[in-house]
Amino acid sequence: MGLLDELRELGVNVDEGLGRLGGNAAFYEKMLGSFIKMMDKYAVDADFDMNDYGDVIEKAHAIKGASGNLSITPIYEAYGRITDLLRADKPAEAKALLQDVLPVQAQIMDVIHKYKG
Repeated sequence: MGLLDELRELGVNVDEGLGRLGGNAAFYEKMLGSFIKMMDKYAVDADFDMNDYGDVIEKAHAIKGASGNLSITPIYEAYGRITDLLRADKPAEAKALLQDVLPVQAQIMDVIHKYKG
Protein backbone atom coordinates (compact mmCIF):
# COMPACT_ATOMS: atom_id res chain seq x y z
CA MET A 1 0.00 0.00 0.00
CA GLY A 2 1.29 3.44 -0.87
CA LEU A 3 0.89 7.01 0.34
CA LEU A 4 -2.36 7.75 -1.45
CA ASP A 5 -4.00 4.50 -0.39
CA GLU A 6 -3.04 5.06 3.24
CA LEU A 7 -4.42 8.58 3.11
CA ARG A 8 -7.68 7.30 1.63
CA GLU A 9 -8.01 4.94 4.59
CA LEU A 10 -7.76 7.96 6.91
CA GLY A 11 -10.60 9.78 5.18
CA VAL A 12 -8.61 11.96 2.79
CA ASN A 13 -10.49 12.48 -0.47
CA VAL A 14 -7.43 11.83 -2.59
CA ASP A 15 -9.37 11.57 -5.85
CA GLU A 16 -10.90 15.02 -5.35
CA GLY A 17 -7.49 16.46 -4.49
CA LEU A 18 -5.98 14.88 -7.58
CA GLY A 19 -8.83 16.29 -9.64
CA ARG A 20 -7.94 19.80 -8.50
CA LEU A 21 -4.45 19.22 -9.83
CA GLY A 22 -5.45 17.75 -13.16
CA GLY A 23 -4.88 14.17 -12.01
CA ASN A 24 -1.14 14.75 -11.54
CA ALA A 25 -0.26 12.34 -8.71
CA ALA A 26 3.40 13.41 -8.58
CA PHE A 27 2.39 17.04 -8.11
CA TYR A 28 -0.21 16.08 -5.48
CA GLU A 29 2.45 14.20 -3.53
CA LYS A 30 4.80 17.17 -3.84
CA MET A 31 2.05 19.41 -2.45
CA LEU A 32 1.58 16.99 0.46
CA GLY A 33 5.27 17.54 1.23
CA SER A 34 4.63 21.28 1.27
CA PHE A 35 1.63 20.69 3.51
CA ILE A 36 3.92 19.12 6.11
CA LYS A 37 6.04 22.26 6.20
CA MET A 38 2.97 24.48 6.45
CA MET A 39 1.60 22.42 9.33
CA ASP A 40 4.89 22.73 11.18
CA LYS A 41 4.71 26.51 10.80
CA TYR A 42 1.04 26.91 11.66
CA ALA A 43 0.57 24.20 14.29
CA VAL A 44 -2.23 25.02 16.70
CA ASP A 45 -1.68 24.06 20.34
CA ALA A 46 -4.73 22.65 22.13
CA ASP A 47 -3.71 24.66 25.19
CA PHE A 48 -4.24 28.01 23.48
CA ASP A 49 -5.15 31.05 25.60
CA MET A 50 -8.93 31.12 25.76
CA ASN A 51 -8.88 34.90 26.27
CA ASP A 52 -6.54 35.79 23.42
CA TYR A 53 -6.95 33.51 20.43
CA GLY A 54 -6.60 35.83 17.44
CA ASP A 55 -3.40 34.05 16.39
CA VAL A 56 -5.20 30.71 16.60
CA ILE A 57 -7.91 31.96 14.24
CA GLU A 58 -5.26 32.93 11.67
CA LYS A 59 -3.46 29.60 11.96
CA ALA A 60 -6.67 27.56 11.87
CA HIS A 61 -7.83 29.48 8.79
CA ALA A 62 -4.50 28.82 7.03
CA ILE A 63 -4.70 25.10 7.87
CA LYS A 64 -8.30 24.97 6.67
CA GLY A 65 -7.33 26.50 3.33
CA ALA A 66 -4.30 24.32 2.69
CA SER A 67 -6.05 21.11 3.73
CA GLY A 68 -9.08 22.03 1.64
CA ASN A 69 -6.96 22.54 -1.47
CA LEU A 70 -5.59 19.02 -1.05
CA SER A 71 -8.93 17.52 0.08
CA ILE A 72 -7.51 16.41 3.40
CA THR A 73 -11.11 16.24 4.52
CA PRO A 74 -10.84 15.40 8.24
CA ILE A 75 -8.47 18.31 8.86
CA TYR A 76 -10.33 20.67 6.53
CA GLU A 77 -13.71 20.07 8.16
CA ALA A 78 -12.41 20.29 11.72
CA TYR A 79 -10.39 23.47 11.19
CA GLY A 80 -13.28 25.07 9.32
CA ARG A 81 -15.50 24.44 12.31
CA ILE A 82 -12.76 25.55 14.75
CA THR A 83 -12.39 28.81 12.84
CA ASP A 84 -16.16 29.36 12.89
CA LEU A 85 -16.37 28.65 16.63
CA LEU A 86 -13.55 31.03 17.47
CA ARG A 87 -15.05 33.77 15.34
CA ALA A 88 -18.33 33.19 17.20
CA ASP A 89 -16.43 33.65 20.51
CA LYS A 90 -16.80 30.00 21.52
CA PRO A 91 -13.20 29.10 22.40
CA ALA A 92 -14.09 26.24 24.77
CA GLU A 93 -16.00 24.45 21.99
CA ALA A 94 -13.18 25.13 19.55
CA LYS A 95 -10.64 23.74 21.99
CA ALA A 96 -12.69 20.57 22.48
CA LEU A 97 -12.94 20.05 18.72
CA LEU A 98 -9.22 20.69 18.31
CA GLN A 99 -8.45 18.07 20.95
CA ASP A 100 -10.65 15.61 19.04
CA VAL A 101 -8.99 16.23 15.67
CA LEU A 102 -5.35 16.26 16.82
CA PRO A 103 -5.03 12.43 16.96
CA VAL A 104 -6.51 12.12 13.46
CA GLN A 105 -4.26 14.93 12.27
CA ALA A 106 -1.26 13.15 13.77
CA GLN A 107 -2.12 9.95 11.90
CA ILE A 108 -2.43 11.79 8.60
CA MET A 109 0.81 13.68 9.18
CA ASP A 110 2.61 10.46 10.15
CA VAL A 111 1.56 8.85 6.87
CA ILE A 112 2.73 11.84 4.85
CA HIS A 113 6.01 11.97 6.78
CA LYS A 114 6.53 8.26 6.15
CA TYR A 115 6.59 8.86 2.39
CA LYS A 116 7.57 12.52 2.05
CA GLY A 117 9.54 13.28 5.22
